[in-house]
Amino acid sequence: MTGVSISLVFIFILSSAAFADICLDCHLKETPHIVADWQVSLHSKNEVGCDICHGTAHQTAQDFSRALTPTAQTCAQCHDVQFAQFGKGKHALSWAAMNAMPTTHALPMALTQGAKGCGGCHKIGLKDESEVMKLKAEGSVFGHASCDGCHTRHSFSVKEAQQPQACQTCHMGFDHPQWEMYSSSKHGVRFLLRQSGVLPETTPAPTCQTCHMPEGNHEVRTPWGFLAVRLPLPDDPQWKVDQVTILQALGVLDPEGQPTARLEVVKAADVARLDQESFERERARLLNICSQCHSENFARAEIAKGDSMIKAADHLLAEAIRVIADLYRDSVLTKPEKYAYPFPDLLTFHDAPTVIEQTLFEMHLKHRMRAFQGAFHANPDYALWYGWSEMVRDLAEIKEMAAELRHQKK
Repeated sequence: MTGVSISLVFIFILSSAAFADICLDCHLKETPHIVADWQVSLHSKNEVGCDICHGTAHQTAQDFSRALTPTAQTCAQCHDVQFAQFGKGKHALSWAAMNAMPTTHALPMALTQGAKGCGGCHKIGLKDESEVMKLKAEGSVFGHASCDGCHTRHSFSVKEAQQPQACQTCHMGFDHPQWEMYSSSKHGVRFLLRQSGVLPETTPAPTCQTCHMPEGNHEVRTPWGFLAVRLPLPDDPQWKVDQVTILQALGVLDPEGQPTARLEVVKAADVARLDQESFERERARLLNICSQCHSENFARAEIAKGDSMIKAADHLLAEAIRVIADLYRDSVLTKPEKYAYPFPDLLTFHDAPTVIEQTLFEMHLKHRMRAFQGAFHANPDYALWYGWSEMVRDLAEIKEMAAELRHQKK
């Protein structure tokens, strides 16, 4: 914590101690569980009261709307080191990434701004006070902070955020089942047995934070990024062709293989490594972490298997993309007007208009994710049966549907 932060904290404590009594008089009756959470927090023990986060304008039951909505910048007043780290990582960009997706704006508000869908997790991304005010004016009533995604209100527990279950709410399900993969892997099983007391506390057992937040660093990122595409393209000729096809279907390369405006969105959202140096830096960091429990040779070999899984999955996905692109080209399937290029758009998600295009969407975002993430999360069943095997079946279905569509066209 810097000298400026220490001074701020001292000032906060002087003003906050007296004001907390006013808040408690009412909120012990109105929201007793919120008060109970705060009372067991380090904030309470250090006399950091409600006004530090919510201001002093709200003082009666009638003026509750005047209470300030905390943001990550609110936490940064004291936790400047963690905020600076967080601001460099992909979590900070998650709100921007959600809003950059072409399908987001077609979703019901409850699923984006209302915390019942994408927005429930992506709200962890950075937003300034003006954006929060805009959201509130539009009728959004859920919290818009960021740090509380892991340090949940109002206890803001460090111990809670250090548990792998803190990641579970967001990192599970359709397109990113990291919790399911981790918790059923040998890494996760050992930790959960240690956590329940079956194994001793000294048992080596990595958590999500061990690998992705070493030494508590809040800058979270991975070598391959969320979509497992990167630049420069691989040297292997077939893999290079396959990755170009996937990048074209993602809309970041045009039919001639040149960058598009959407590449700038990918850069801004930091969902892919776009130069060799940044990839190698993240890969070296992970290798160092793996080598704390395994030999470096073993760690390198296991990570190389993950790369090979991406290569195998890419070949299946690229073939499926080309099948549908050929249907567009031959006017067998009508290409949606909003698609800028003669490729199916992998970022249209649920908006894909036909069953064959929906199958491709699932192949990409559900099954390809399981194939490569299962490999990197040391979960063989996810890599094989929930990932690669499903992709093989997806491709068979896409080819069969394409043949039927061509038959109908004739």
